[in-house]
Amino acid sequence: MKIRNRLFHAGWVIILLGALLAHFIQTSGGITIRDLRFNGENGQVLSGLLYVPPGVSAENKAPAILAVHGYFNSRETQDGFAIEFARRGYVVLALDQGGHGYSDAPAFANGFGGPGGLAYLRSLDFVDTDNIGLEGHSMGGWTVLAAAAAMPDGYKAIVLEGSSTGAPFAKEGDTTWPRNLAVVFSKFDEFSGFMWGVERAQDMPESAKLQTAFGVTEPVVVGQVYGSIEDGTARILHQPNTTHPGDHFSTEAIGDAIAWFDQTLEGAQPIPPGDQIWLWKEIGTLIALIGFVVLLAGAFDMLLRSQAFAHLRKEPAGTAYAKRSGKWWLHFALATLIPVLTYYPFFYWATLVFPASAILPQSFTSQVALWAVLNGLIIFALGFVFKGDKVEGRGDIWGSVLIALATVGIGYIAVIATDFLFKVDFRFWVVALKPLDLVRTKIALVYLVPFTVYFVLALRGLHTGLSVRTDSRLAQYLSNVAVMIVGFILFMGLQYLTLLFTGHLFSANEPLNTVIGMQFVPLLAIVAFLSTFAWRRTGSYLPGAFINALFVTWYIVSSQAIQFAVS
Repeated sequence: MKIRNRLFHAGWVIILLGALLAHFIQTSGGITIRDLRFNGENGQVLSGLLYVPPGVSAENKAPAILAVHGYFNSRETQDGFAIEFARRGYVVLALDQGGHGYSDAPAFANGFGGPGGLAYLRSLDFVDTDNIGLEGHSMGGWTVLAAAAAMPDGYKAIVLEGSSTGAPFAKEGDTTWPRNLAVVFSKFDEFSGFMWGVERAQDMPESAKLQTAFGVTEPVVVGQVYGSIEDGTARILHQPNTTHPGDHFSTEAIGDAIAWFDQTLEGAQPIPPGDQIWLWKEIGTLIALIGFVVLLAGAFDMLLRSQAFAHLRKEPAGTAYAKRSGKWWLHFALATLIPVLTYYPFFYWATLVFPASAILPQSFTSQVALWAVLNGLIIFALGFVFKGDKVEGRGDIWGSVLIALATVGIGYIAVIATDFLFKVDFRFWVVALKPLDLVRTKIALVYLVPFTVYFVLALRGLHTGLSVRTDSRLAQYLSNVAVMIVGFILFMGLQYLTLLFTGHLFSANEPLNTVIGMQFVPLLAIVAFLSTFAWRRTGSYLPGAFINALFVTWYIVSSQAIQFAVS
């Protein structure tokens, strides 16, 4: 028992170590971080993290930057930019766009929240309002452009990271608007056609829209300053060697933003753009995320040893296959590939069947939910086609529900405590887990239903349909993880190898869903680990199914935009 409880304690220790590392990095040099709620346009309540450098006051004002994330992200996604800007003496407001994070829904309304964010930043008595910069990634670029359009004299320079001027969501750029513009558009950005009208991001210098904004008729020269900083007409193009989501994780992309504000704003400390420490914060939150998974496993095992849940503990009763035969491999191939082959069509069907509404207000979550339920039914049907040895794996339904609630509840306490004490979430890059507010808690209760159906069907198929008698413990974990993620790994490999060699994705018309698909690999690996852990201790697929339904619903709802206003 002591050995098993060590897993529970290890989870807490790992979380603490990761959270401390992340906290000390984001507050290095005396930076303070404030969690804000304030009123934007039309009474919309906006959320943000305010990074304040040491020594800043009404008597010692500092330059400031409004930094905004892209679609389906939140304020913490900008931490690389925010940390590095704050280290250099800028006050930074990392804003949750409207309908994202903790800002009021819906998304896309009120200039995405940009005008309200800039107005709030300008209202702070310790901000030098003559030296304000705007920085936004992807849809965050349109957010700061909305702010620039609402207050054309309220800022001095702007950086668009993986974003664009003009249609569909911003005012067209020209030689005078926006002021002192830097376009940082990576060489392998997946959205070049949608944003700048060029098939390949490498062809950005030839974009007619970009040339209009730069006031030229020939290809734009990367790294060359056009116009005048003093007159507010300066323009520059940078093309870091990364992808659209990679902008958040690129020292080059972040360095380009730092360098532009160094040139256009006054009052910052002269720290070279290449001197960056933000990656250590990402490592810290990754460690905390790993600790969270360890904690869930340890909490489940500890609860299972208690008197209340001891009746759930038993060995799995049999396996579906004696060995990995040709039939098993065909079953495996279908189970891992069908979810990928149905990814785009099922998502498209969801946009037709389940538009954003008061009941289902998150468009992307609805897409994932429909994809999940239909794939759960397909996996269930495969069990009748590939009939192996009969394996009984249902177990006690209500006991499974209760232990799942207790397990995930302990994990939720860890996330809330870490947020309260250290102001960090559990994340790595765009994979992130954070506390739910009241609105998203209500939304999660609705989406929990389809995700529960999916995990019951899918994990029933995994554990009673693809188990192999000769597997060791390690082989069983690896096999189950492979079933869940190999299809998506192949899918992502095809997409990004095509991008590498041709300059565009294999599915060139699906950049958004392709980018989002990256998260399925780590998420489904965690699902497979947790469900296998529970299966090996209970001989039932239900505890793992309910744990993962709670966890995944929480994960998706907390990170997705709300397209329909709810309260």
